[in-house]
Amino acid sequence: MITRREASAGLLSAAVFAGTSAQAASEAIIMQLPAPQTSGGMPLMQALKLRHSTREYADRPLPLPVLSGLLWTAFGVNRPASGDRTAPYWRHIMVIDVYAAMADGVWFYDPKAHLLRKHLSVDIRAATGQQDFVGSAPLNLVYVAHGERMHDVPPEGRRLYASVDTGFIGQNVYLFCASEGLASVFRGAVDYKKLEKVMQLEGEQFVTFAQTVGYPKS
Repeated sequence: MITRREASAGLLSAAVFAGTSAQAASEAIIMQLPAPQTSGGMPLMQALKLRHSTREYADRPLPLPVLSGLLWTAFGVNRPASGDRTAPYWRHIMVIDVYAAMADGVWFYDPKAHLLRKHLSVDIRAATGQQDFVGSAPLNLVYVAHGERMHDVPPEGRRLYASVDTGFIGQNVYLFCASEGLASVFRGAVDYKKLEKVMQLEGEQFVTFAQTVGYPKS
């Protein structure tokens, strides 16, 4: 059965996000991302020294090149020949999807094509957590697991394995943010059932954690 996201993606051709009008951008179902910068950046030890959690954000949106680098760092494809990712994953089975909740809607990150596909056209940022800042921060990443892919794990153990994978991704995001002067916080204070309903998740999908990203409030 074709999923809602696949059906939507098949209805319209790709629309380049950068340089379009605000109305066209809001109607686009595919956001093309520039190629990520995969060299340079802050030395690892310095980024580790600067890594910290922040709960106050400016409402300034992330430029598209920064968003591109952030998503690639989080869980992008770093070995095209094998399709392997920037973060390790359980038993070599990819169970985590990364969604980006922004003011213009919810976007699904497609690592293989390195682009964003529109999942919802409504602003659900406030529903991604139980703290006030999530509703105004420019970006909330929502990590969604596929329980059906962990068929040999009892249902009660699936969240544990999915959470470990999510933690790897979250740390990648933290280090990128430290390198780029961005703020971030990895969050478990989420009304999971509400968020899963708002996101219209299908089958055995479930939210593991969320992570806010933005510029620090001066």
